Amino acid sequence: MMELLAPAGGFEQLQYALHFGADAVYLGGERFGLRVRANNFSDEQLAQAIELVHGQGRRVHVTLNALMHEQDLAPLRSYVRLLGELGVDAVIVSDLAAISIVQELAPDIEVHLSTQASCTNALAARRYHDLGVSRIVLARELSLAEIAEIRAQTPEGLELEVFVHGAMCMAYSGRCLISAYLTGRDANRGHCTQPCRWHYALEEEKRPGEFFPVEEDGRGTYLMNSKDLMMLDHLDELEAAGVDSVKIEGRVKGAYYIATVVNAYRKVLDGADPRDLLPELDAVSHRPYHTGFFFGPAEQACDESTYVQTHDWVAVVDSCEPTRPGSRLWRIEVTQRNRFFEGDELGVLTPRCPVFSVVVRELRDDEGLLCTSANRTLARYSFTSPAPLAPHDILRRRRADIHVKG
Repeated sequence: MMELLAPAGGFEQLQYALHFGADAVYLGGERFGLRVRANNFSDEQLAQAIELVHGQGRRVHVTLNALMHEQDLAPLRSYVRLLGELGVDAVIVSDLAAISIVQELAPDIEVHLSTQASCTNALAARRYHDLGVSRIVLARELSLAEIAEIRAQTPEGLELEVFVHGAMCMAYSGRCLISAYLTGRDANRGHCTQPCRWHYALEEEKRPGEFFPVEEDGRGTYLMNSKDLMMLDHLDELEAAGVDSVKIEGRVKGAYYIATVVNAYRKVLDGADPRDLLPELDAVSHRPYHTGFFFGPAEQACDESTYVQTHDWVAVVDSCEPTRPGSRLWRIEVTQRNRFFEGDELGVLTPRCPVFSVVVRELRDDEGLLCTSANRTLARYSFTSPAPLAPHDILRRRRADIHVKG
């Protein structure tokens, strides 16, 4: 079975990725990654994360995929030594210097080639394998047929990984220069400002200061604004093509997003019908979905820049106890994330079974007093349920059901 690799932009996201079934997680430290806006892990937090993940028999991949300048090499050596001491399973790199340094100073760590390196053919993959790379994160611009051809021409010991879900970059394999040119913030060193999502106008050189809108329609232009990738209903085809690991994008995404997406892919990998899980991917904030380049040239430009989402995360389960010995009712303690009310019907997202509903009864605040609404963010509340829930299970509500009560 293919590995399910999930992002962890912070410790909370890490916990939900594990709870909902990721086989491995990828995360970044405070240096040399491409997501400086993520809640990246300090050295101490990284040690704690590795202990947590390894305690559950999963794997940790650390991003070292920034392009390395000469002044980066000395601190990179120090950091690689630390990663080796901590027992990191793999590092994700795009720079040949990083490959050399990891092999020299931490030879027990697997080296995975980042998609930033744009590996698009079997000859390049074999050469990287000769250099000690054990896994290729293939360029996102490859079709399913090309992936199968690369698999047929590469050693069995060389693993292939592909992105299957999340935001897409309009630049080739994410190697964008626009951010650095316009803002001085280099996307290839982790500082992307996402200028591909901005609005633009046209200026003619003989009419300075007179701007003409570049419009596809009345709302503007979105030529560089990619749709989100979604391959939930094509996992069997990816496995048949020889893919070893499927990767979810999202190290700047929140815990609710990670939980929902990982849960859907885990269940399909374990045999569930993808048609039953596709609505789950609409429950989180996303742009319109598409299948990228897997089935030919991508029709990936959005006709709008807004996100859509059908559900809101209202609470996370902290604990569950019988209301009294022998009772069939359970007292569910939760931490509130968005307001909910006595009598609300909430969906339960759990790795143990399909989504089901519970009705909030006997809602109490953190002092044990009956109340009609849970209206304080991150405060503790409890209610009774006929079904037991587990810590880290998620309670959510359809946006259409949101209402105001007195």
